[in-house]
This record gives sequence, C-alpha cells and structure tokens, in this order.
Amino acid sequence: MGLLPRDEAYFIQRLCDLGRQLRGAAISARRSLDSPGNQLLSLVARETAADTIYELDTHTEPVLEEFCQQWGRELPLVLIAEGIVDEHGAEGVKCFPQGTQPADAAFRLIVDPIDGTRGLMYDKRSGWLLAGVAANNGPTTRLSDITAAVQVEIPTSKQNQSDVLWAARGRGAIAQREDLSTGHATPLTLRPSGAGDLAHGFASVVSFFPGTKVLAAELMEAISLHCGGGIDPGRPLVFDDQYISTGGQLYEVMIGHDRFVADVRPYLYRITHQPAGLCAHAYDLCAMLIAQEAGVVVSNALGQPVDGVLDVITPVAWAAYANKHLCNRIEPVIAKFFADHGLSPD
Repeated sequence: MGLLPRDEAYFIQRLCDLGRQLRGAAISARRSLDSPGNQLLSLVARETAADTIYELDTHTEPVLEEFCQQWGRELPLVLIAEGIVDEHGAEGVKCFPQGTQPADAAFRLIVDPIDGTRGLMYDKRSGWLLAGVAANNGPTTRLSDITAAVQVEIPTSKQNQSDVLWAARGRGAIAQREDLSTGHATPLTLRPSGAGDLAHGFASVVSFFPGTKVLAAELMEAISLHCGGGIDPGRPLVFDDQYISTGGQLYEVMIGHDRFVADVRPYLYRITHQPAGLCAHAYDLCAMLIAQEAGVVVSNALGQPVDGVLDVITPVAWAAYANKHLCNRIEPVIAKFFADHGLSPD
C-alpha cells in the first residue's frame, strides 16, 4: 500500500474547502432556479452508467472540476466521481491537471458532490458532499485504502446551519455545526446509540425504489421480530426512515438518531435473479471512515468489512450498527435470511 504525499490534516482541510464550495454551488442553484411550483432542479440532465444526473447535479460538476484542476497543479491527482468524463471519453475517472498519466498522480480522490440529490432537489431533506482520499495504488485502489474523509451537509432552503464531519484513520471523528449566515462554527458531538436492541428506535433496510421492496420488507420484519421486541401492529416498537442518502443514513447512526441501517440491494437483486439495479457504489461510501472512527460498526451485512474498488459502477452492500452488541444480534438474522433464500457469502 502506498502513502499519501502529505499528512491527513492537509487533505482534510482541502476536502472541507471543496465541500463548502460545492455546498455553496448547490445553494446558489436552488436560489437562482427554484421557486414555488418550479421543478427545474429535478429535471433529468442525462443518464450515466452509475446513476441519473439531475439538473441540480450539473451545477456542482464544474465547481468540482475547477477545484481539482487547481489542486492538481500542486499535487497531480486522479478524481473518481459519477458524471465526469475524461478527454478520451472514459466515464467516472479523470486526471488533473489535464495530461497527467494515472500512474503519475500523487493520490486518488473519490467524491460524491451531492449524495441525496433526489431529496434535496425537491427541498425535502439535506444532501451531503462525500469525499475521501487514498494513496494512488492504481486502478485497484480500494475503499479500505482511504485514510482521510469529509462529509458536508447541503441543507434545505429553510435551514441556516450545516454539519461538517471529518476523520483520519486511527484518529477519531470530529464534527462541527456551521451557521451559514455568520460562518460561526460550534463543536458537534457524535454519539452512536448504546442501546442493546431496536425497541423504540429507528432501524431500516433500504427499499428506496421498486424492484427489491418486497424482500427488503421481509428482511426488516425478520430483524424486528428477533431484535426489536417482536411485531405488534398495535404497538410498533421499531421505526423506519428511508433517507435516500448513504451519507445521510450513516450520519443518522453517528449522531445517535438511528440504531441500524442496511443497504443490501446487491444481494436482493441476486436472489430475485434480476439484473443489478441502482445500488450504492464506492462514491456513496467514500466517507464511511468517519462513521467507523465515530464508533459505528460498518460491515457488508454478512460479517465481512465493506470494501470495493474506487469506481462508479461496482455495486456495494453495507450495514451500519450503532454498536457491536447490535451487530452481534442483527447480523446472524441477516445471514440466516439470506441463507434461507439460497444466498451464501462470497
């Protein structure tokens, strides 16, 4: 494994700067294009192999590229992000400054400029800038190689505060809440729940889109039965929250709102013999280091670490548990559910 050319504090500062710029671009786009009854931000701009690019996304892309162009003059880099295209037409990866060969880059940067576009473009819920840096280990560089990460909240129009979180591997997670009117920042405590079960708490199996909803619901029912105090429609004990943002979901666990979230869409598509639909990718999880450093247990839901190459197309399954005890209780239930459906760990 290679080493970053500077210490993690240098990269965290740069990533925070990037996050604030992208946050500003998204807020400006909303102010200029959105108004009551105006749905311009939710128009489809184009389709990519990774996901749909909406009009809102297009307002952050040039900001990201310009930031990388300037940064690349100082330290050549490889950017991995959905929606970008290099000079040869390759999608999802681009070297900065232009003309840099991938092998000559000092590091790899993976970014999701707006994780949670669908909620943010309708002004329903915050989106998040997610970013992580890793030493340049070539095209096989993995999520596990990321040693510094940042996530920055992109708030809805009625919010005037934004949370900013960062972490370096082995050094814990730090967070602050920034007042967008004054620029004043106050410390924010990340404290995952210490509860030993799911009773009277939020827990979710991702079922954002049609195609895997039935199996996802069955899995959540099984988890609620064994780890949430049983199922009684008249006295619900486990609450669901389908936040369409991987970074947002991990934030909810870090901050102590949610106890458990799993996104196992890759497994559900395999069980139902469907082509792989829209799943989480490495760029959705590029800031998961922050959750891990905050004490959240993150796995592939089957007892193994979450990992994968830094690209924009490979599906990634993940689960986040507020503490190890919850992981030890829930993970066997998930494993049995998938074994009963004929899916075994890879």
